[in-house]
Amino acid sequence: MLSPVFLMLFCMFVHQGTQDIVSKEQTYSYQVTGYLEDCTCDAETIQEFNNKLFSKLQELLKSDYFRYYKVNLKKPCPFWSDNSHCGLRDCAVKPCEPDDLPAGIRSESFKYTKKVNTVSQHVAECEEAEKLGAVNNSLSEETKQAVIDWTRHDDSTDNFCEIDDEQSPDAEYVDLLLNPERYTGYKGIETWKIWNSIYEENCFKPSSIRRPFNPLTPGKDKSSSEEGHMVHFTCQTWGKIQHMEISEAGGAFYNWLQDLCIEKRSFYRTISGLHTSINIHLSARYLLEDTWYEKKWGHNITEFKQRFDPHITKGEGPRRIQNLYFLYLLELRALSKVLPFFERPAFQLYTGNEAQDTKYKNLLLEILNLAKSFPSHFNEHSLFAGEKKESVNLKEEFRLHFKNITRIIDCIGCFKCRLWGKLQIQGLGTVLKILFSEKQINSISDSGPSKRFHLTRQDIVALFNAFGRVSTSLWELQNFMELLKTTH
Repeated sequence: MLSPVFLMLFCMFVHQGTQDIVSKEQTYSYQVTGYLEDCTCDAETIQEFNNKLFSKLQELLKSDYFRYYKVNLKKPCPFWSDNSHCGLRDCAVKPCEPDDLPAGIRSESFKYTKKVNTVSQHVAECEEAEKLGAVNNSLSEETKQAVIDWTRHDDSTDNFCEIDDEQSPDAEYVDLLLNPERYTGYKGIETWKIWNSIYEENCFKPSSIRRPFNPLTPGKDKSSSEEGHMVHFTCQTWGKIQHMEISEAGGAFYNWLQDLCIEKRSFYRTISGLHTSINIHLSARYLLEDTWYEKKWGHNITEFKQRFDPHITKGEGPRRIQNLYFLYLLELRALSKVLPFFERPAFQLYTGNEAQDTKYKNLLLEILNLAKSFPSHFNEHSLFAGEKKESVNLKEEFRLHFKNITRIIDCIGCFKCRLWGKLQIQGLGTVLKILFSEKQINSISDSGPSKRFHLTRQDIVALFNAFGRVSTSLWELQNFMELLKTTH
């Protein structure tokens, strides 16, 4: 007869072994494998490709041209009168002093070549004399073209973003390397107002769907949701509801999502992918230790699990990660398509340092050609491919929904969250502009851009930094997978 002590030890051993198996299964179930929905690419190919691209992209983003971003963090919220700001020190943003900026960037932020900067005085004189009307015939041909280039982006109807006025006295340059995106601790009821505006009004949610996207909706049982953070920009925060029935939290909702047209489904997945990306950044650069003499930032596995653990999220975690891959494909496709714009000899990453400008333009073209070589690009032609009138109306609705989200970002009370929100949204807006400007991009010649397609320096900086954030998310995702293996 077995002794009670032996039985107890045996049961403990079996229980521990079972726990180890479950833990191992849960660890690996974080990973998304196989083909993605609405795409012809698998997650493994994307991850392998990003590993080739990541270090080159990070080197580019550390250069002077890409590290300085001009932003107005003082714009009032256009939707409600309460403009209170976060008082936490980690929410603060330190702008650049004018002398800190390279000469080429300090001169005119929206110009990107030495040639255009050289004729800027003529442009100013022309503006004063002609009020940007008919071009003065006494000006040279290159100056006339500079005037056209200078004003073209203001006349565009293809912008997906509400762009800051760079000439506003409130617009300041920020060094992105000195103000990194990371966890700030900003949270509370103010976040609900912003996310509710995004979820319920801008994600193409039919009125017949009663379930709120936003789990912070007043009146919900507190046990069914956790407090959200301001920086979690998403249509998907509803997925943080931890104690709902699986049929409600997963299957039923995704059955409805599948019934949407591909354009509206893609809109949701794009915003959801951005949410996932930001959540990974925050979990990877979390404040682990805060003393009077030192701050320690690093990977917070608990924070990561709260957002992506398949068990905690009732199966939502892998779906969120899948949407991150979707966003990566979307932005990668835009980089591959915009190559002709940057290949022109007239285009330079103008900072005033000729040797560095040449070096980083070559690196930029290397990255874009690598992006073009990707074997399974997202097919943007599947979007807005229906009847012409219906497609035009849907595209305009799509654009206005996204543009409205860019205005909501000005309601964020945490300045650092607002900075990175504005930059990534402008970058994503630039991605959408590129994807839907194929004819204009194809008409670009060596002598200059097409009449209808133009990118400002702000667009360019936002485009590559936004992609850099998504690329970093995939890189950190691998790091978390390794950490999860070693903690079980």
